[in-house]
Amino acid sequence: MIGNIVAGTFSVGAPPALPITIDYLVIAGGGGGALSSGGGGGAGGLRCTVTATGGGGSVESPLSLTTNTNYTVTIGAGGAGTSTDGTSFNGNNSVFSTITSVAGGGGGTTATSNEVGKSGGSGGGAGSNISSPPRAGGGGGAGTANQGFAGGNSYQNGAPSYDQAGGGGGGAGAVGNNSSNGNNAGSGGSGVATSITGSSITYAGGGGGGVTNGTAGTGGSGGGGAGTNSSTVATSGTANLGAGGGGGRYAGSGNAGAGGSGVVVLRYADTFTVSFGAGVTGTESSASGGYKRATITGGTGNVSWA
Repeated sequence: MIGNIVAGTFSVGAPPALPITIDYLVIAGGGGGALSSGGGGGAGGLRCTVTATGGGGSVESPLSLTTNTNYTVTIGAGGAGTSTDGTSFNGNNSVFSTITSVAGGGGGTTATSNEVGKSGGSGGGAGSNISSPPRAGGGGGAGTANQGFAGGNSYQNGAPSYDQAGGGGGGAGAVGNNSSNGNNAGSGGSGVATSITGSSITYAGGGGGGVTNGTAGTGGSGGGGAGTNSSTVATSGTANLGAGGGGGRYAGSGNAGAGGSGVVVLRYADTFTVSFGAGVTGTESSASGGYKRATITGGTGNVSWA
């Protein structure tokens, strides 16, 4: 005899939250360069758990997170390349979960005697100042511990030339170079190489300094923008490398270079799959060694894993 079938409701609960270990690379937006033999922009702060981290520190510890949970992510924009004497612009912070990388500092500028580079993840290079030639000019902006290095110093020649040269912006891997004299601007500090993507890529180089008459500073490895000694626009830092922008000659003679935007790269076991929330621009791909990686190049929003 077949028994009665009783109608009812069958429900499936939410999937359990599982632990997941996340390696990360979080880089902030680079600082913009400055004008009037301005300093190069500092690179965005770099924090990483694989290969190396910024500022000469020890690699950081991976995050222990859980699946089915939203975690905040923000990609910092680079600082603008100024067209006005007396101004420069820091980049913007990048964030993943509890990890914040500090924006790169803008370059120092002559016109308002504010030649000191701005502080940041890596510091901006100093701009020159003609008030007391000949002399070493302002100092580079400070970097942030375990994220990036300081910017380089500027220099001012004496009469009759009064040539000026800006310092290089700091990079995640090295201090920005000083201007050796008023005809040679400092180059940007080098970035840091990490293999979190499965290949070694160098990120977060500082921008080169601008110069009135002479040799402009080259950008640091890792996308740093070159400074300029002419009416051309200085080179911007490379997008999604968090690199600093190059310093310019003077107002009316081309803009300084903008800082490059930051990036967040996340590595995790290939048994998990990431989801990107609204407002986040990202891709997921396979990495070597049983890993996947999520590369997030823009926006603000949430990510989660299942």
